This record gives sequence, C-alpha cells and structure tokens, in this order.
Amino acid sequence: MKKTGYILIFALVGFISSCGPSKNQTEERITAMENRMFTSEAGFSRAGADSLIQMYRDFAAAYPNDSLSPNYLFKAASMTMNLQNGPGSIALFDQIIESYPDFEKAPLCLFFKGYVEENVLGDIDKARATYQIFIDTYPDHDFADDAQASINNLGKTPEQMIQEFEANQSGIK
Repeated sequence: MKKTGYILIFALVGFISSCGPSKNQTEERITAMENRMFTSEAGFSRAGADSLIQMYRDFAAAYPNDSLSPNYLFKAASMTMNLQNGPGSIALFDQIIESYPDFEKAPLCLFFKGYVEENVLGDIDKARATYQIFIDTYPDHDFADDAQASINNLGKTPEQMIQEFEANQSGIK
C-alpha cells in the first residue's frame, strides 16, 4: 500500500507539472505578446501591457536562474515606470538590484529608481539618496553625470533651471 501511495503521488506531481506551459512555450507566448504590443496595428493597450508585465514576472519567478529573467524583469520595470506606477517599478528595480547584482543593467535600475522617486513619486529626499548611492557605487558610469545633474536640479522648476543655464552661459562669454 505504501509503495502504491508513493507511485500515485509521483504520478500526480508529474501530471500537475506537465499541465503548465514549458519554458519554451512561455518564451514563445511572451514574444508573441511583445509582437502584438509593439509591432501590430492594434498597438499599445494598458490591459496588454499589464498582461505582458505579469508574463515577465511569472517567467522570472518560475525560472529565476535563467539568463532571460533579469532582462524580462527589466522590461517589466521599464513598462511599469512608463505607466507611472512608481511603487510597482521601484519594487521591480529593487528585485533586479538584489537578485541580479551582476546584471549588466543593474546600474540603470538604481538610476531609474531615483528617477521614479523624483518624477513619479515626488519624493525628493529619497531621490537624492538614491542618486548619491548611484554616484558612489558607479562613479565611472555614463549616467553618473546625469545623477549629479539630477541632484543639482532636485526641486527646481523648469524656469529656474533655464535661468541658471542662461546665467552660466552669459558668464562663459
């Protein structure tokens, strides 16, 4: 009886695991959804974007060690940021930074986290701290100057920035 019970359990586990889509099928579904979202006449829709974001997240959860996972999470974070979902994009950027610190786009995740704190959430203090962490951690990165410029301009209106730019230009002449 015990052996029969174990065999039944293994068979049931095998059956359940075979019911879900395979990794390759999931990748194909993601590619198809991306093609519909970004190349078809139907174009971009919020519902489609939300579905694609969830597909990216599900893939990364199911296959955390796959090389596509950090890329999919980065795409999800970028889309979430562009949809003005500050908390959602920060959570995804943090997930990438923590789970994939060697990912080539991890520095951008930190920079974009500061951008979201500043421009989506309006949290100047958090943005300043995040930009400073970026500068301290990646001082030679292409975006280090942008992070410093962002710190220098935090809380300023566009008019104030234009006035400062014009004042600096007149001082150069």
